[in-house]
Amino acid sequence: MGGAVIWTAFEVLFIVAIMLAFGVVSAMVLETFRRRFNHNHVEAPPVFEDPNSLNQVPCPHIFDSAEKYISLIVPAYNEENRLAGTLDETLNYLQQRAAKDKSFTYEVIIVDDGSADGTTRVAFDYVKRYLVENVRVILLGRNHGKGEAIRKGMLHSRGEILLMLDADGATKVTDLEKLENQIIAVARKGHEFGQSIASDSTLRIADVLVAAIGSRAHLEEQALATRKWYRNFLMKGFHVVVMLAVGSGIRDTQCGFKMFTRAAARKLFTNIRLKRWCFDVELVYLCNTFHIPMVEISVNWSEIPGSKINMASIPNMLWEMGLMSLGYRSGIWKIYG
Repeated sequence: MGGAVIWTAFEVLFIVAIMLAFGVVSAMVLETFRRRFNHNHVEAPPVFEDPNSLNQVPCPHIFDSAEKYISLIVPAYNEENRLAGTLDETLNYLQQRAAKDKSFTYEVIIVDDGSADGTTRVAFDYVKRYLVENVRVILLGRNHGKGEAIRKGMLHSRGEILLMLDADGATKVTDLEKLENQIIAVARKGHEFGQSIASDSTLRIADVLVAAIGSRAHLEEQALATRKWYRNFLMKGFHVVVMLAVGSGIRDTQCGFKMFTRAAARKLFTNIRLKRWCFDVELVYLCNTFHIPMVEISVNWSEIPGSKINMASIPNMLWEMGLMSLGYRSGIWKIYG
C-alpha cells in the first residue's frame, strides 16, 4: 500500500513537471511566433522637439544618408542621478574634439525608456544647452527594455558610425577612439568592397560592414575578486549559455559599449527582436549571420553602484536566450536584408 502511494505521488509529480515544461515550451513557441515579423517594437517615429523654439525637427532614419560623423546613443531608464555626469563628460570630449577637427560632427541621442523619475527633465536640459542639432531626446512612453531603447536610437540617428554607451558612465567615452580606430583599420582592408578606402575617394566608412565590441574580458580576474558573488555567478553561467547558443568568439558580449558603421547598424537593428537582457547576444548572432567583421577591444571600465542586474535577471536571460534559439533555428524568425 505504502509503495503504491509513493509511486502514485511520483507519477503525479512527473505529470506536473511535464505539464509545466509543456506550458513553458508552448508559451515560448507562441511568443516566438508573435515576434516573427518584428512588429512588436515601438514603430512610431520619434518626434524631436526643440525645447527652445518648441518647433519639431524632421526625424531621420537609418536608411537615409549620414549627416553626422558620429552618433552616440544613450539608453536611460530612471537615470536622473547618473545621467548628468555621463553627459557632461561625453559632451566635453565631443566639443573639444570638434574644436580641433572641423570635420568632426556629432550628435548625442538620449532614449528615455519610460523613466518614472526626472530623467526626461535632465535630458531636455542638455538639449536646451547644446541645441537640438547636437543633442536629441526620444521618449518611449513606457519601459520597453534597454535593447529596444538602443534599437530606437540607432534607427533614428544620423552618424556614419554609431556608438551605444550606458547612461552610468561605466566606460570612459574617450575609449570610443579605440573602437573607431579599429573600425577604420578593418574598413581599409576592404572586407566589404575588396579594396582599401584610400583607393576609392567615393567610399565612406558608413558604407562598410564592421562592428567594434568593447570588452571587459581583460578585467575578469580583478572582477571575480571584487564583484558580488551573484554577479560572478551570472557572468560565468551566462558565458556558457552564450557559447552554446551562438558559438561566439566574443569573450564579453554584454559590455554596453559597442560601435557600428551605418551599414552594419542598418542590417542589425532592422532585424533585432530581443528588447531586454540578451539583445547584445542577438547582435553577435546577427553579425555572424551577415558575416559582419567583429573586433573585440579592451576598454576602461569601472563598476558603478545602482546596477539593475540581479538574481531575478536569470530567468529573464534564459527566457530570451530560449526565444532567440527557437526563433532562428526553427526559421520562424526571418532575417531580412
